[in-house]
Amino acid sequence: MSPTSRYAVLGSGSWATAIVKILSYSIDSLGWYVRSEDALRHIEQFGHNPKYLSSINIDTKKVWLTNDINRIIEEADVLIVVIPSAFLVDSLKQITGSIKNKFIVSAVKGIVPDCNLTIAEYFNQHYGIPFDNIGVVTGPCHAEEVALERLSYLTLACKSRDNAQMLADKFECQFIKTTTTTDIYGVEYAAVLKNIYAIASGICHGLGYGDNFQAVLVSNAQREIKRFLDGTYPSKRKVDTSAYLGDLLVTCYSNFSRNRTFGSMIGKGYTVKATMAEMNMVAEGYYASSCIYAINDKYHINMPIADAVYSILYQEANPRPTIKRLVDQLK
Repeated sequence: MSPTSRYAVLGSGSWATAIVKILSYSIDSLGWYVRSEDALRHIEQFGHNPKYLSSINIDTKKVWLTNDINRIIEEADVLIVVIPSAFLVDSLKQITGSIKNKFIVSAVKGIVPDCNLTIAEYFNQHYGIPFDNIGVVTGPCHAEEVALERLSYLTLACKSRDNAQMLADKFECQFIKTTTTTDIYGVEYAAVLKNIYAIASGICHGLGYGDNFQAVLVSNAQREIKRFLDGTYPSKRKVDTSAYLGDLLVTCYSNFSRNRTFGSMIGKGYTVKATMAEMNMVAEGYYASSCIYAINDKYHINMPIADAVYSILYQEANPRPTIKRLVDQLK
């Protein structure tokens, strides 16, 4: 990656749309892969995404759009991937050439189902991209607040501090502050795990638990994240910083959190199938719950909250008695 690298965003959901808005402040020619032909034409004609964050005005003089993923790959050096993890594999199957010389930035905040790999791990193992050429962008930051231009913070992670800073310079604008880290593993798994705990928070909200209990739940969730990270990939990371604790807090508490909303519907009595049909957006924590449960089968890390969410989502456990049993395990 260099200061003259060409950038492109892959994905057309709310977070992808928000990232396009952010980057258009610092990049004069930004590529945007939008799979839907109808959505693409609408953006070109009216300057906003018809399905997601339609209040964001897209400067089509700075942003060029295509529904040809191979054209994006040919034109861009840095690919910012914002495709939900559940659809990532199928989307990438359209690629006909090599991407080994590309710099990949994951903004997915999810884990690839079936293979139980983070986005960075997936690109490394399946496309041969070295971790030196992979970055991660994480919060705390909800796309809806980007649309409102409310002050938000992003953390850019790369193995090279210089690469992380180059990305940070691109993402910073009047309403986005940035920081950097070299802990790719930690911030990516923390972003995966916080979605599971946001579902737990939502389930408890749906069941009628109050703010006092939520504080206990989230503080225990933070300790679970630390145990998982320390048990799987030890490092001198500070998990009380915004990329870890801040992202967890906003995902568990914000009304913009789709994972919290997903959990709240489960707590109120919706089935998983009905909840997924009702929501218009992907709740990454649903897929993450199964993946983390499978990964932890190897490590046996004590994660009672994550285990409770898994049993509710995948083993049809009744939420009320499951959370009641969890209560006695929290401190």
